[in-house]
Amino acid sequence: MNLLPLTPPGQTPVRVLTIAGTDSGGGAGIQADTRTMALCGVHALVAVAAVTVQNSVGVSGFHEVPPQVVADQVRSVAGDIGIGAAKTGMLASSAIIEAVAAVCREVGIGRDGSAPLVVDPVAASMHGDPLLHAEALDAVRYTLFPLATIVTPNLDEIRLLTGVQVTDSASARTAAEALHALGPQWVVVKGGHLRTSADSTDLLFDGERFLEFRAPRIATGNDHGGGDTLAAALACALANGYSVPDAFEFAKEWTRRCLDAAYDLGTGHGPVSPLWRLH
Repeated sequence: MNLLPLTPPGQTPVRVLTIAGTDSGGGAGIQADTRTMALCGVHALVAVAAVTVQNSVGVSGFHEVPPQVVADQVRSVAGDIGIGAAKTGMLASSAIIEAVAAVCREVGIGRDGSAPLVVDPVAASMHGDPLLHAEALDAVRYTLFPLATIVTPNLDEIRLLTGVQVTDSASARTAAEALHALGPQWVVVKGGHLRTSADSTDLLFDGERFLEFRAPRIATGNDHGGGDTLAAALACALANGYSVPDAFEFAKEWTRRCLDAAYDLGTGHGPVSPLWRLH
């Protein structure tokens, strides 16, 4: 694959912001985001929206950061350091989502600003533990999605947000149209959990074009943080000036390699790993 360009030592690299929750087990959330960002050669900026209590087995609780504090983190780094692109992950509540959307509009993050915005609408952990209050789904649909350059929900999140159950290529297209109707510039319907073929096929849609991206499916139970890693790599490529289709192609291959390098951790699901970049 063609890796993103590395900034020469002593020069300031591209900056990418993650607005998300922590993972005390280190496999997903902000920890996965910053790991991928560093190994993609960008400087990671962080706005913590929630602190989770979790390990490789599951999430046993989370604590929300006050919405104003979340917004102030974004405002602080945007005013001083600058942001080339941003991504959202776990935002937990409608109040946090609304605060994030407002500050993104204020500092120029989103489809109408200078910094592209990747929205990963995290609603539950891979174990099924809730990471978003149910009443916040409307805030995702009508407040956050219209700001997004691209949204990257998994199949369960698509079902929660649109009511469409993706089971094949036809329903994937229906889901893509339903997601796009909520206002983002581009949408992705990911096929990694749709185990109907030897390939993993993702569908990208901008309201006119359907673009398919295929890759051989990697059989592993260690896929914790895969969605975060994809969205973070996508934000890194967008910050480097890639078009959305080219950025997604890069992010999909990056994530495939991270799945191939995944390792055991604890007694549950291990994390995908960008550490392959070091070898």
